Amino acid sequence: MLVDFLKKHTFTCPSKKHFNIECMGCGFQRSLIALLEGKLVESLTLYPALIPMISLWITVILHLKFKFKHGAFIIKVLFILCAIIILIHFIYKQLNNH
Repeated sequence: MLVDFLKKHTFTCPSKKHFNIECMGCGFQRSLIALLEGKLVESLTLYPALIPMISLWITVILHLKFKFKHGAFIIKVLFILCAIIILIHFIYKQLNNH
């Protein structure tokens, strides 16, 4: 039910629509839908940073609630990891005309 809703209500990337260039977020929605459908490999192929981003969001929420001793450090590491994965994936897509 949620997957059907998401499939019907995905946003069009303005960058791709107007300039035919994928942005750093292109693939996120399709990756999330694939993950919710249990297609892990497809999800990672579409947007490799999705699972680290979900881990980051969960860590932030839990840290705000429970104030982990090293929570801020873990959040910084996860944020940097996500940024690196997003950047590498973006460059890869640009070089391979995806």
